[in-house]
Amino acid sequence: MSSSALPPLGSISEALASARPEALGPTRTPSFEKRLARRYRAERNFRLLGASAVMFSVAVLVFLLGNMLINGIGGFQRAELEVTIDFAESGVTGDAVSLTAPTATQTLEMQGLPEVVTFYAEEALGADAAAQLSIDAWRDVAAALADDPTLISRSETFELPASSALAAGLEGEGSPEMQALAAKLAKDGALSKNWDWGFLARSDATSPQAVGIWGALKGSILTMLVTLVLAFPIGVLSALYLEEYAPKNRWTDLIEVSINNLAAVPSIIFGLLGLAIFLSLFPNLRSAPLIGGMTLALMTMPVIVISGRNAIKAVPPSIRDGALAVGASPVQVVFHHVLPLALPGMLTGTIIGMARALGETAPLLLIGMRAFVATPPDGFTSPATVLPMQIFLWSDEIDRGFVERTSAAIIVLLVFLLAMNGLAIYLRNKFEKRW
Repeated sequence: MSSSALPPLGSISEALASARPEALGPTRTPSFEKRLARRYRAERNFRLLGASAVMFSVAVLVFLLGNMLINGIGGFQRAELEVTIDFAESGVTGDAVSLTAPTATQTLEMQGLPEVVTFYAEEALGADAAAQLSIDAWRDVAAALADDPTLISRSETFELPASSALAAGLEGEGSPEMQALAAKLAKDGALSKNWDWGFLARSDATSPQAVGIWGALKGSILTMLVTLVLAFPIGVLSALYLEEYAPKNRWTDLIEVSINNLAAVPSIIFGLLGLAIFLSLFPNLRSAPLIGGMTLALMTMPVIVISGRNAIKAVPPSIRDGALAVGASPVQVVFHHVLPLALPGMLTGTIIGMARALGETAPLLLIGMRAFVATPPDGFTSPATVLPMQIFLWSDEIDRGFVERTSAAIIVLLVFLLAMNGLAIYLRNKFEKRW
């Protein structure tokens, strides 16, 4: 088209200036107004729905934590009776060496320490003192003698755990007779409820007033160490090989699909695998942290591989190209440049997988870690239990005193999980590099 066919610019501007202003704006018909109002309403509803979902999630979390705290705060307390014991006249003997030996508790039991404690309790509390004291109260006396062997030659007043029935009576529960007895003893100053920090230092027992969580906590720590030592290096090396070196063919695709499927396999299947393989090879290590850690490592490894591959994919190709351009070998590119940048993502995935393994019960149930273990494990091959299994065992007890202890153990487990997640955030921020 020639330039002579176009209208002059001046005539166009004059026509626009002379036009009505309302004719130049957008057309806002009634139907348009309805559609616009509907769009705004849909956006407000979506925002409200999202905020409601967040509020509901927070409310559920607050309810869960609040319920655990209300029920579990009593698990860190116990009802205690004052009993004075004169060891000089009790017939129980020993020296600093024998009272601090590993077999000191068994030696004191054979010397009749449980009967001595019952005798002095009856002197202080009456003929039915045996029903008022926890059946494991004498173990507190044995522990005190181990801490201070000089007690064996003098008289000492102990705060010994009361029975579950008497503790319930102190809370206004149980039979009217026990409530009246608890009120009388509390008024006389012989019965009180105190913070039981020994709950964090003792192991399992038959009485809820004498149980502790340290044995299960130590078993969990040892099991998690075995899991980490086995799963992390194998998972990281597998992720590096599959992402950087493995040829892209059908076999690699098959391995990738298999790893993704393993990450979704129910945990009890790994328990069956540990039962069939590890316990067949090491039958004497049933319920040991070593077997538990090996079983949980099988379950955690696919999670580490998947998170590791995703972290490696997130490293920009320019990092690899720049390293190769200055003469780095492929191995140097991977270990000097790619791996340090992918490490925060790998560590985050590892801690998340470890946190999941920490809460597992089914695979450890199958390899025998549900046994009653009254002493903390000495090493990776000693019999042990873990926190989730201890919670499961206590929740199955009929004694009401175990209800508060179970909630207290859940609080300890949640604190452990929060510590692991906090460690993941710290490591991610510490090693993270931005480009």
